[in-house]
Amino acid sequence: MRLDNKVAIVTGAGQGIGKAIAARFVREGAKVVLSDIDGARAESAARAISNDAAVASATACDVTRAGDLRDLVALAVERYGRLDIAVANAGIGIEADFLELEEADFDRVMRVNVNGVMLTVQAAARQMAAQGGGGSIVTIGSIAGKRIIATQIPYCTSKAAVNHMTAGMALALIDRGIRVNAIGPGSTNTELMREMVFSSPESRRTVLSRTPIGRPAEPDEIASVALFLASDDSSYVTGQVIYAEGGRLPLMYTVPVDEEAAR
Repeated sequence: MRLDNKVAIVTGAGQGIGKAIAARFVREGAKVVLSDIDGARAESAARAISNDAAVASATACDVTRAGDLRDLVALAVERYGRLDIAVANAGIGIEADFLELEEADFDRVMRVNVNGVMLTVQAAARQMAAQGGGGSIVTIGSIAGKRIIATQIPYCTSKAAVNHMTAGMALALIDRGIRVNAIGPGSTNTELMREMVFSSPESRRTVLSRTPIGRPAEPDEIASVALFLASDDSSYVTGQVIYAEGGRLPLMYTVPVDEEAAR
């Protein structure tokens, strides 16, 4: 197994991509602490992955609070002995007309999606450095960091920041043997995506017209990329954003839509 005897933390792991990543890591031999702003949701996800707390456990964590992240890392070390992998996945989004966008809402997205990623990476890297160095950290960016949706400016801006910040953190930690990479998912079949983008057949059709592969990603497909970046298979990869976006980035125009898939 590719992560045998490794210990990982995953934020925002109560559902969606984070839960899928945690499940894949466990299947590949890792011990994982799942965290979520909703502790009960994290507990439910951990039980769905494994009934064995020696393999998967959970805790509540607010990624905007450095103390919560220190506690998350300490819990992983207390239960499993060390920390080898961290996935900074927690994120939020809002939809608003730009002229109606509230500063407080913009700030809230930045605190979770940008500050939260920085604080997660910092807490994990400090533990990895204290162990003597080495480790892999994965952040979750987005194709939205490269392409704009006019009604989701806070989210798109935050993901552009994550993409750029990941490169900087990779260089800052390279002398400690810690690799830092990002995944840039395209439209993925998650709770957040269904709420923000796939809220109607019309919006789903619009998204698919810009997705040459013809469908949204499934969370487990993003988890496959996370597994690659967390494992030694990517030992010479750091500071990169790996886009899993169904061919959208190179597309100049639109593609025909399968009407069945758009429903």
